Amino acid sequence: MAKVFTIPVPPAGRPRRRERTSDPRYVEGQRLLVQAIKYLTQNDPVGNRVAIQLISEHVRTRFRMTDSPLA
Repeated sequence: MAKVFTIPVPPAGRPRRRERTSDPRYVEGQRLLVQAIKYLTQNDPVGNRVAIQLISEHVRTRFRMTDSPLA
């Protein structure tokens, strides 16, 4: 049987974290979605319920507290 040799490699250190910078497009997109929901609820909340649910589901699945504009 052959022997397996391992050469230990020390870790290169912790990777540097990038500074968080807000992306205006990301923030603007979230603001537009909220405005759309407000508009739909003011006009006809019952008739626009499906559209409101669709936008709301998109916001819940795409934008979470852990999201950042850099991701």
